[in-house]
Amino acid sequence: MTPSRRQFAHTLAAATGALALGSASAQTSQTQATSRLAPIYPKRLKAGDTIGLVSPAAATYEREPVDIAIESLQALGFKVKQSPYLRGRYGHFGGTDAQRAESINSMFADDSVDGILAMTGGSGCNRIVDKLDYALIRKHPKFFGGYSDLTSLVNAIQVQTGLVTFHCPMGASEWNEFSTSHFRSVVMEGQAALLRNPSDVKQRGDNLVQTQDRIRTLRGGRARGPLIGGNLAVLTSLAGSAYWPDFRGAILFIEEVNEYIYRVDRMLSQLRLAGALQQLSGVVIGKFTKCTPGEGYGTLTLDEVFDDYFLPLNIPVFSGAMIGHIKLKFTVPVGGEVEIDADAGSIQLLRPAVL
Repeated sequence: MTPSRRQFAHTLAAATGALALGSASAQTSQTQATSRLAPIYPKRLKAGDTIGLVSPAAATYEREPVDIAIESLQALGFKVKQSPYLRGRYGHFGGTDAQRAESINSMFADDSVDGILAMTGGSGCNRIVDKLDYALIRKHPKFFGGYSDLTSLVNAIQVQTGLVTFHCPMGASEWNEFSTSHFRSVVMEGQAALLRNPSDVKQRGDNLVQTQDRIRTLRGGRARGPLIGGNLAVLTSLAGSAYWPDFRGAILFIEEVNEYIYRVDRMLSQLRLAGALQQLSGVVIGKFTKCTPGEGYGTLTLDEVFDDYFLPLNIPVFSGAMIGHIKLKFTVPVGGEVEIDADAGSIQLLRPAVL
């Protein structure tokens, strides 16, 4: 075979292989595109139920925060079962990877436990996301909640089992009237709740206009879909894994804390490059607390970053929702069907998130 023919044959073989690979990839993508599980709704929590308190992320170094968390849950009417590793520590984690995973698996397996709540966030949940027994969880569905670093677990459990989980206050959170009332309405009373920022000016210092917790509409309109999301950094860290949410037709909600703006930009770029943003039906931007320019010359503002990534999508988007590292927070069902109104800045649950 002449060099030119040999080169042509190699080129043809490579092209054929690429087409075959592309076809295989397309088949894989098609398979993944039909993999969203039907939602499983946990039973609503009620007074007298037992909450399993676990520490799947950072360690709690002092005794009093744990005591306060237990007393807060008891004040809500619950009994509290402490994980054997609740006060554990391995480095800055609340126990070894095996211990932290076992604390969740055992709470799901325990029929005397009605729901599971994380003590606190921090970091470490990604280390155990592949150590949970998802078949067990699917057989014993129950309330599971937390936020911040728990973003990886609430999304992973929802993706792997279909169980609706909750981005909500944790044991160590401030259980004020606002947060408690939203938790009760969604998780305990089973309301198809309307989540909307407070707008009573007089409650906020008699200003002529509202100056706190304002809603900004990036693009108006309404959209429906299952809720996915949470902390932006943790969410993007799941990209490429089996625990990455299905973004097709979903409503994405995001929040962040203590990240420079250029890092927020990079995280949103990752979502765009992964093809996630282009599949959404709507976006809810929560609080980006202490997300500053940092050092260096010049920066885009958060508003400009959000405009750059979300306006080209031509879908409803609003920012400022009471979701994130803040004192007053919504309880948000991950995997729950909702409708957002970007003009009103609201999230309407289309059905109760619990049975």
